[in-house]
Amino acid sequence: MKSLRHLFENNKEWAESIKEKDSEFFTKLSKQQAPKYLWIGCSDSRVPANQIVNLPPGEVFVHRNIANVVVHTDLNCLSVIQFAVEVLKVEHIIICGHYGCGGIKAAMENKQHGLIDNWLRHIKDVARFNALKLQDTSEDNKFDLLCELNVIEQVNNVCNTTIVQNRWKDGGELSVHGWIYNIKNGILKDLDMCVSSNDEL
Repeated sequence: MKSLRHLFENNKEWAESIKEKDSEFFTKLSKQQAPKYLWIGCSDSRVPANQIVNLPPGEVFVHRNIANVVVHTDLNCLSVIQFAVEVLKVEHIIICGHYGCGGIKAAMENKQHGLIDNWLRHIKDVARFNALKLQDTSEDNKFDLLCELNVIEQVNNVCNTTIVQNRWKDGGELSVHGWIYNIKNGILKDLDMCVSSNDEL
């Protein structure tokens, strides 16, 4: 049996180093979370939400899946959004994609990948909706552009959920943002897609 003992040792070292810097860190962290942000991002291990925006644990509520997709049949994602909006009362939902996304790349390929193809169908739909934009783009830029267009589509999907619609209808403050992360330099880019009301949508 393989126990991954080294990960437990890493954890112990990490916890000790945190306590050396702030002896009350875990005591404060164990109290009720009150994040202002919901981050919907890609499962890619190179895109850790808290570190990218330099916020400590407890400040960002996070949901991740392949290619940061939000669809109206995904009860897991919708449950996270509902909990974040109705219970935690977040003020911002950030959909953050990233350049070089493996899910986007797989969706662009003309071959089968197995079960994941059903999930990638949503990204293929984004490509279909934006066929003219993608057609007018050089091959080198198509991949990056589809990563961006996918984020914009997911912002629209989040805004059209009953959860967000009800928050706006009740006069609650909530903004939905579309961002993209560059793994090559660690920099976030705002896609100028921020929606705070039905009028803006």
